[in-house]
Formats: sequence, structure tokens, C-alpha cells
Amino acid sequence: MPLDFIPAPRRIALFRLFLVLTLGLFAVFNFLDQPVRTPAAPGGIVSFELAQTPAAASAMLASWGEAARLSLAFGLGLDFLFMPVYATALGLAVSIAADRRRGGFWSAFGKALAWGAFLAVGFDTVENISLFYILQNGAFSPMPQIAFWCATIKFVLLFSGVFYALTGWLFRQN
Repeated sequence: MPLDFIPAPRRIALFRLFLVLTLGLFAVFNFLDQPVRTPAAPGGIVSFELAQTPAAASAMLASWGEAARLSLAFGLGLDFLFMPVYATALGLAVSIAADRRRGGFWSAFGKALAWGAFLAVGFDTVENISLFYILQNGAFSPMPQIAFWCATIKFVLLFSGVFYALTGWLFRQN
């Protein structure tokens, strides 16, 4: 697992710390997302990440004023700090849940999902670079498509890890 170097007894304390940091940064992102929520982008940044077509991304850009664009740019920059925080929180949660499985397929699957939390950071990075490009230069192919696929893969990896961790914590074997 990616966090095997952390002694097992310390993982829960570190998980709690990184969970608090993750939730705190979520609150900041929620604040930053408010000016970006428009009828063209009802989900704010998530709508922009998943626009997929130049037309949809262009409509979102046109719906935002300067304040919304600055908020979005700041949020994209802050996301580079957020990435290792959420990956560590999720990686620790999945690692702890996998350790409680006592070996076997589901434990090995959890260890792979722990790596998935960090792999999601790579997709998030490419996605953010694509979104910065769109913000600066307009929505031209293939940038909206790249952002869409990277965001989709990122969300699948993250939600799979969250689901595994929650089920692992709810249905402990030891």
C-alpha cells in the first residue's frame, strides 16, 4: 500500500488529521464555488469539469463575470494543495479498512484502491491544467474532452475508495 511506511497504530490519528484538513478545504471550495454556479453551470466547478464539449464549456465561460473567473482560477490553484490532502485522507481510510479485512481478495482490492486515491491526483492535475487552459484561451477541442475524461476517472477512483472505506468501517472483521 502507498502508506505502509506509516506504523498501523498511527494511521488512525493521521487519518483524522487529514480528514479534518480535507473537510476544511471542502468548506473553502464551497465558498469559492458560489460565484461559479450559474444556470449554465448549476454544479459550479463540477459542471465545468464535466462540460465535455467546447459548446458547453463556452456557455459556462460566457455566464461568468470577472469575479467568478477569479474565484475559479483561485480554486483551481488551491486544488493543487488539496490533492495530496484528500489523497492522503482517502489512502489512509482505505488502508485502515483493508487491514481490517484480514487478507484475501477484498484486502488486496483495498490496497489497490489505496493506490487509486493517489492515481486520482494525476488525473486531477491533468484536468486542472485543461481547465486553466480553457479559462485562459477559450474552450477548444480537445481540452473540454480531456478535462471530462480525467474528471470522470478521478471521480470513479475517489468514489470507489470512499465506498470501500465506508463499507470496511461499517462491516469490520476485527
